[in-house]
Amino acid sequence: MTDGSRIYVTQVRPEGFALVQVSVTGGDTVVIPTPTSGLELMDISPDHSQLLVSDSVVTGNIDLPLWVLPLPAGSPLRLGDLAASAASWSRDGQQLVFTKGSALYLAKADGSNPRLLVSMQSLPFAASFSPDGKRIRFSMTQANATSLWEVGSDGSGLHQLFTGWHNPPVECCGRWTADGRYYIFQSATGSENNLYAARESTGILRSSSPQPVQLTTGPLLYFNPVPSLDGKKLFVQGTQPRTEVVRYDGVAKQFVPFLGGISATDLAFSRDGKWVTYSTLPDATLWRSRVDGSERLQLTQSPWVISLPRWSPDGNQIAYMASRPGKPWKIFLVSAQGGSPEELLSQDTDEVDPAWSPDGKRMAFGRLSRVAGTHNIQMVDLKTRQVSALPGSDGLFSPRFSPDGRYLTAITLDSKGIMLYDFQTEKWSEWATDPGGVNYGGWSSDGRYFYFDVSVGRNPACRRVKLGEHRVEELYSLKDLRRFFGTWGQWGGLAPDNSRLYTRDASTQEIYALDVDLP
Repeated sequence: MTDGSRIYVTQVRPEGFALVQVSVTGGDTVVIPTPTSGLELMDISPDHSQLLVSDSVVTGNIDLPLWVLPLPAGSPLRLGDLAASAASWSRDGQQLVFTKGSALYLAKADGSNPRLLVSMQSLPFAASFSPDGKRIRFSMTQANATSLWEVGSDGSGLHQLFTGWHNPPVECCGRWTADGRYYIFQSATGSENNLYAARESTGILRSSSPQPVQLTTGPLLYFNPVPSLDGKKLFVQGTQPRTEVVRYDGVAKQFVPFLGGISATDLAFSRDGKWVTYSTLPDATLWRSRVDGSERLQLTQSPWVISLPRWSPDGNQIAYMASRPGKPWKIFLVSAQGGSPEELLSQDTDEVDPAWSPDGKRMAFGRLSRVAGTHNIQMVDLKTRQVSALPGSDGLFSPRFSPDGRYLTAITLDSKGIMLYDFQTEKWSEWATDPGGVNYGGWSSDGRYFYFDVSVGRNPACRRVKLGEHRVEELYSLKDLRRFFGTWGQWGGLAPDNSRLYTRDASTQEIYALDVDLP
């Protein structure tokens, strides 16, 4: 956000999220003092006297409490009783639009008198008022496609913008220039993310915005454009994604490069520990190699986005998740020697997080129904391809077979509980809970422990729980590790020796001021 002389931005620091400011001409960033850490920027008031922020460290909820932070310093005050995923003020300072769940709401600027504006089929975000306050535009993600929408501030005229321009749409996060003549937004094409401008129609008979014009082209990925108040510059985030795979060395008590510090994520190992597969970054293609990095082989190509590969027990195949814009996540099988991938099931629903049974005859995965809002664990017979829901698995995800095949773990929908299914008794039981959240869990190679990460909150850490016990043991802190946030959050996994692996964020993320001439 900008007030004309300064840029305000949320910055990720070792101690957590911080609000900082910097001159529009560049220079060092200065932390805005707040009585608590973890505040995330949402908007700046029209008179530039206060920031609208949320408490980003609240766990278990998408909708977070809203606060008003006085400038240049002061104590934040709650904005009514509102909780939202995003919010912004109108230019006249009289109204507030905020997103909560799958709906947009309007309220007075102080958070009072909230009322429903419009309900959507998916989760809206990044909503903002037009300069005249008569329209609201927002972004919405649906079936891995992101589109821009508009609705009147009176709730009328709901429609999608730029229909047919990209199919499926890949646009989001737009803002008007101060004079309202242009709408600036971001759009993805292949592995690039660039900025576009659409000139706004004027007059009584307002038509839809004309074909957008591209403003930037690589090599950076451009995000979150904010026009300067005089309309002569765009303040943008320029990012060059890169990661470094690291392993926690328990003897040295530090994180050290693994596999040469390759830029990748979602590593998985063959049962004999000799081979590894992973998704590279930033192109998100699937590769496999020996654990020393030799004999590398690319297994998939763009535009598919690859996540969470898993080796078959015999080491001959790799199962993985893949998606394209506008399509659901699907599970595919590919030979470890390369070749054409095979789709596991032909159904048009999201299939996520595949897990092979130790005998290689079955596969468990999570099924998501975006329309019905349901989650459960499915089991598929790999010979017949017959699928059935695991009884009692509603509201669970992320299945993991124990090495001996007797148990299956799954995580509760709020990510706070580990459930254990016993195939002998055919019953679920609660194994352990952690209020900090359970992320990227996995069994130790001997089946004695279940390792996981707590990634949300002020004290991220690696933890484990022993089979037959309920007490959670903390092993080490992750607070000083700057982790990459990917498609499915902050990845963590187990190496064959049971040491934990992570993706360190080595990306460059900087704020740029781009000169722009808008005729």
